Amino acid sequence: MPKARRSFTDEFKREAVALLEGSGRPLEHVARELGLQASVMRNRRRVAQGHPPRSQSGAPAVSGTAKPDEQTAEIARLRRELERVRQERDILKMAISFFSEPPR
Repeated sequence: MPKARRSFTDEFKREAVALLEGSGRPLEHVARELGLQASVMRNRRRVAQGHPPRSQSGAPAVSGTAKPDEQTAEIARLRRELERVRQERDILKMAISFFSEPPR
């Protein structure tokens, strides 16, 4: 059974960031005192400073409002990159087989 996610009010989030910035203590200590992960506090501080929140993977969160032209260009770029990586893999496979053969 999955653990239920806790939700916090906007006021709690603002006060947590204010406590972090005003106390001068390390982020990890403040987060531990509030019962939060350090990454949660880092993300809240980032949002309070006007930056977009980060996703779970650490990359900036991507909005679903990308234009179709941008998506098409990104897909084309990714396909080119995939083809290049496949060629590199095939070259490495050939090199491995060449160098693993016993000398004649």
